[in-house]
Amino acid sequence: MAKNLVIVESPAKWKTIEKFLWPDYKVVASMWHIRDLPGKSLWIDIENDFEPTYEISPDKTKTVNNLKKLAKDSAEVWIATDEDREWEAIWWHLCAALKLDPKNTKRIVFHEITKKAINNAVENPRTIDLDLVDAQQARRLLDRLVWFKVSPVLWKKIRKGLSAWRVQSVAVKLIVEKEKEIKNFKPVETWKLSVELTFWKSKFKAELHKVWWKVKKFKNKEDVLKFLATLYDDIDNVKEKENKKWNLELEKTWDLEFKLVDSVKKDSKRKPWAPFTTSTLQQEASRKYGFWVKQTMMIAQKLYEWMDLWNWERQGLITYMRTDSVNLSDLALADSKKVIEKYWGKEYHKKRSFVTKSAWAQEAHEAIRPTDISRTPESLKSVLDPQQLKLYTLIWKRTVASQMAEAIVEVTTFTFSPTKNENSEWKTKWEVIKFDWFMKLYIESKDDDDIEEEAEWVLPAIELWELLVAKKIDANQTFSRPPARYTEASLVKKLEAEWIGRPSTYAPTIDTIINRWYVEKVEKKYLAPTETAFIVTEFLEKYFPEMMEYKFTKQVEWWFDEIAEWKKTWREMLKSFWEKTLKKDLENAGENAEKVVEKVWRKCPECWNDLVWRFSKAWKFAGCSNYPECKFIEKDEAKEAELDTLRKKYEWKPCPDWIEWTIVVKTGRYWPFLASSEYPKVKWIGKIKNEKEELLEKILEEKWMLVDEETWEKLVVKNSRRWPFLAAVNYPKVKIAKPIPKEIWDEVNEKLANNTDNNLKKD
Repeated sequence: MAKNLVIVESPAKWKTIEKFLWPDYKVVASMWHIRDLPGKSLWIDIENDFEPTYEISPDKTKTVNNLKKLAKDSAEVWIATDEDREWEAIWWHLCAALKLDPKNTKRIVFHEITKKAINNAVENPRTIDLDLVDAQQARRLLDRLVWFKVSPVLWKKIRKGLSAWRVQSVAVKLIVEKEKEIKNFKPVETWKLSVELTFWKSKFKAELHKVWWKVKKFKNKEDVLKFLATLYDDIDNVKEKENKKWNLELEKTWDLEFKLVDSVKKDSKRKPWAPFTTSTLQQEASRKYGFWVKQTMMIAQKLYEWMDLWNWERQGLITYMRTDSVNLSDLALADSKKVIEKYWGKEYHKKRSFVTKSAWAQEAHEAIRPTDISRTPESLKSVLDPQQLKLYTLIWKRTVASQMAEAIVEVTTFTFSPTKNENSEWKTKWEVIKFDWFMKLYIESKDDDDIEEEAEWVLPAIELWELLVAKKIDANQTFSRPPARYTEASLVKKLEAEWIGRPSTYAPTIDTIINRWYVEKVEKKYLAPTETAFIVTEFLEKYFPEMMEYKFTKQVEWWFDEIAEWKKTWREMLKSFWEKTLKKDLENAGENAEKVVEKVWRKCPECWNDLVWRFSKAWKFAGCSNYPECKFIEKDEAKEAELDTLRKKYEWKPCPDWIEWTIVVKTGRYWPFLASSEYPKVKWIGKIKNEKEELLEKILEEKWMLVDEETWEKLVVKNSRRWPFLAAVNYPKVKIAKPIPKEIWDEVNEKLANNTDNNLKKD
């Protein structure tokens, strides 16, 4: 038995850390939280100064018993959970469950899983920070009060299955307000006037900017024609047409002379962006790759815990991914310099530090960066799956680019005036990157609202007062666009700007509001509120107004900081919130709130009562408000037709687990699946395969490749994170696995292409 027991929270870490510390240390995993408030009740004694009751989670009893035994047999116990309030609290709960004295239990922290970082942490242990524990406990208990006290009000007044959370409810409010803004949006008409100027072989456009030294805006067609009359003697032959957006366009074809009255060239510097924090990584991964926020954090967790089986000195690809700091260590700065000078040259490097804009940033942490910057994305292509490689590449490029010189952009601005009306100014602008520096490696993407159209022309060299001829003048009618719905990236950006929650809470918050039917994804990426979101938000704003204010959510975070800094106790904070706010709002809602129904705004065809939305775990559907007297349910004809097709194809076939049972088609939260007729007693479930998967299995069966040649073991197609492969039915217990030959894939793709072509010809 090792003298020292080290407890980490994640099972993915313990092998790596134990390899670094072996043989004097044994490393085990607590599997994250082991103790919490029990479910199905509040378990906070409000009358007894908000005393909480914690218990060991039922599914962690075996883990705790094993940890107790190991702790008893060890001379010293070390806790090595991650460094923030949440993990500090996990340490505190571990000490309580294992009956360890927190004052004598060593706490080690590290921001990257490397040998140097682990050894440095062991050499510099600390004790528990009870102020951080109290701050986390305050957050947990306040959210518990809101959830267990407000949610039942929603169940009673609206419907069961709803929930109210401090951060979640405000996030839904943001999405609802954005939708209202879109619905109430009234487009504003404006007109843009431009001319196409020709200089030798170059053509470029200039737009009207000022008239009589004031910025000119045209609000209607009449204003445009009035201005054109100052340029042309005759405007009767102005052509009118509609463009692709169904907006009007006016065109006047006649030579018009313009002279260049001003030419300005100046250099503009573009600075690189700071290294990633949690929220900026979530935003950029969403913009560039379409990753969900939760998906980004899952991939980042794997990169953080990544193991190199061939080199135990090089473990963990990135630093801790829950941080709001933009700091880089001296080691990272030195490594960045070496990489930049090696691949681009000394002139590309410029050392710089960044300051976070967040008032809550923990500056002791580092930004998210590669643990070893010399490990380029190209060197990891063979060991990372495509998604991991994309995210690692993003982090690597952003980190390295942050230490590169500013890009220098030459901006040329030409100002023209027509000889017919010298009081009007027409401008055109062109940017040329003179020195790309950091832009050679990385450019940040934009949100939908920030995207602007870019010019596609190049400006020639023109002397002042030179005359140019415009063959025609164009006037384009435009209408202001409604604001775009939130994407996950833009919602995270807004939450951070309003100081709602912490970066580590954004992923679970977005996941929750989608799973609970408050929000739906439209066009694959936009977050649109459901009818439920409107109803719940309106109800909460009416009866729990303070809790739904953005400034309140921001204020709560300040309370937690004050507790962490010992300026206030968590009991004082909870008492103040309960007595001044929540208790009064609960009494008001209980006495005055009326029952709210989510109407479909159609009548039941059987009894002519209103149809209302009903919800199951799998989907929502329209049913009669007179239930159970009237049991009418409105069916989705398209979904029913799809299910009927699947039932005809799969049902009544024998279940693979037992020949006497048959297969049935079940509907899940996201898609249908196959199950045994005895489901859920019989746990067998099967995936409904797409055309490509079915064709692959058919070809493999025809070529006798679904049987192993040596053992005659039956093979099936299994899916890994990278690609499908052939394996025994009971793999990995039966260790038979082989890749699917390239020629099989070529045959599958060829047949799919032929099928597509044949279908197109039929159409």
